[in-house]
Amino acid sequence: MARGTPLVPLGYGKFVRADRVYALVPLEGEDRGDGRRTLVHVEGIEEPVIASRSESALAKDIALALGQQPPGGREVSRMGGQEPLF
Repeated sequence: MARGTPLVPLGYGKFVRADRVYALVPLEGEDRGDGRRTLVHVEGIEEPVIASRSESALAKDIALALGQQPPGGREVSRMGGQEPLF
């Protein structure tokens, strides 16, 4: 069975396809709170999805899911002394 596009966790059991996300908008001020951190705009969904994760964490996961370098230009490395699970 072929593997499809990886899903990115938004928190609280919400997932979206990494290749369908086109914008991440951080919530600030009174809009933020109680599980509300980022608005995630997804192709095919009219209203943005509310994520409980920060935009930087989401951007990193989306980049890795799509096989790209995460934002910030730093390489993601494994912790020393640990074997990969997969």
